[in-house]
Amino acid sequence: MPHPTRRSVLSLGAAGTALALLPHHAHAAAIQPGLVPGLVYAAGQKFDKSFNEGAFTGAERFRNATGIAVTEYLPSTPVQFDQAAASLLRRGVTDLVAIGFYYATPLARLAPAHPAVRFTLIDAVAEGPNIRCVTFKEQEGSFLVGVLAALASKSGTVGFIGALDIPLIRKFIAGYEQGARHARGDIKVLVNFVGTTPAAFNDPASGSEVARSQFQRGADVVFAGAGVSNFGIFAAANEARRLAIGVDSNQNYLYPGSILTSMLKRVDLAVESSFEAARQGRWTAGTVALGLAESAVDYALDENNRDLVTTAMVEAVEAARRGIVSGRIPVADGS
Repeated sequence: MPHPTRRSVLSLGAAGTALALLPHHAHAAAIQPGLVPGLVYAAGQKFDKSFNEGAFTGAERFRNATGIAVTEYLPSTPVQFDQAAASLLRRGVTDLVAIGFYYATPLARLAPAHPAVRFTLIDAVAEGPNIRCVTFKEQEGSFLVGVLAALASKSGTVGFIGALDIPLIRKFIAGYEQGARHARGDIKVLVNFVGTTPAAFNDPASGSEVARSQFQRGADVVFAGAGVSNFGIFAAANEARRLAIGVDSNQNYLYPGSILTSMLKRVDLAVESSFEAARQGRWTAGTVALGLAESAVDYALDENNRDLVTTAMVEAVEAARRGIVSGRIPVADGS
């Protein structure tokens, strides 16, 4: 088995991997004095067992390694970004990392007024000479869990439940459908959404309803790409004795035996590596997209789901990984 100890990618010591995600210069730069890092979370819950918690993990790892505390702000809604940024900038933040696709427009508007501040946007793209954008090839990680979903399905029908229909979520859908059909050409894939606004990322009750609807239509494995709404999807899968797939962080432990795997998205590395690049004087503006080749997306295999994933399934998904990284298997991003 190529990855016998993948208990959780988030649990690995990541200092070297984090630096590998960054552009390197020919000569190491001196440590920069006066660094004051700040972090604006996505709207919702800080300890969401998912996206925000991954960001927190990266910030904590940076603090533990350097002794530099990260100033944080947790908005309750996306429209509070300006308030969050203003609060951090008043406190002297020199490097501000924002987590969430919906911050692209307000950040692009804010950054020119603060040219000395280094802004990093995770999960979206905004233009500016002091803006660094980190995006992920979610379609590649979703391809892998699509392979596992199709091979685990007994009904021949699998599902995807996204928070809302946006380009970011379409990347997950595109990869998941391709992976499922790569493994099993006759598989049927259902796609539904929790809502139509960013509030859909924080609506477990609606997530549960959508999951039950997919189960009634024959799905026996459902990929949950809906933030905190995943909790409702997982509960419905557990109650119906079906399987779910987690996202962003390793969520296998939430319902052992009911979560087939989790599609990992290394938000933790994106946060940690941005602060570390600034600390070492290596931070650069621009956009970087991270995928399987950079170990920035993956799937989770641990003691909570090992009985659900056979050796043959692991062999199939690892073959797919090799094909994607080598370029033999192109994965469309749904655009």
